[in-house]
Amino acid sequence: MADEHQRTLAACGFEWDGAVMHQSQRRAAYAAAIDTLRERGLVYECSCSRRQLEAAGDEPAYPGTCRRGPTGPGPTALRLRVDDAAVESWEDAWQGHCQYALGRLGDVVVRRRDGVHAYQLAVVVDDAAQGITHVVRGADLIDSTPWQRAIQRGLGLPLHEYAHLPLITEPSGQKLAKSRRSVSVDAGTAAVCVALQLLRQEPPAALARASLGEVWQWARAHWRPERLRGIASVPARP
Repeated sequence: MADEHQRTLAACGFEWDGAVMHQSQRRAAYAAAIDTLRERGLVYECSCSRRQLEAAGDEPAYPGTCRRGPTGPGPTALRLRVDDAAVESWEDAWQGHCQYALGRLGDVVVRRRDGVHAYQLAVVVDDAAQGITHVVRGADLIDSTPWQRAIQRGLGLPLHEYAHLPLITEPSGQKLAKSRRSVSVDAGTAAVCVALQLLRQEPPAALARASLGEVWQWARAHWRPERLRGIASVPARP
């Protein structure tokens, strides 16, 4: 799947300046981060299963059931102990001022019950290893940002600048997804031009007949980020 995604990105003219990092090869780095959080008293074992939490209606905010120790037998997850009084806030390039009370979000899982390190931890550790300073991604991930910033603080890592792009959605308002058999996106000049249209950049019709390099040259010269401010989603055109 990773190779497929890389081919799609390359076909759309994206480039990267180093080896692609794979999480499957980063387990030692994640384990070291867990050790650091454990030494600082910022994580604890949790025996609550997803089924138990769903039955109690406690998702996504975890109520701290196991903060004093696992309440049941069996394998445990590892959760970050957030500061209930803390507030994470930042100025998002496109979504404006964002503010989240960590106590309302609850303690996030950083290592799953099956021993796999969770996305929230992995992305923080990998970003730090790659010297990432700015994160540009979809608005559907904006709710993950306060947790990731809390993990960065716990590990003593620099915080990022963020820009959360609006999502392309179906008529129902749901984001496009393979699981719902949404329309596929073909890579290449046409796809990049459609993306520019949806992002309100108003590319000229003639650009669809240009080379991919010319499309990106136009996009860089005419990029107007202010047209996206405060917009969380845009509908896909029929």
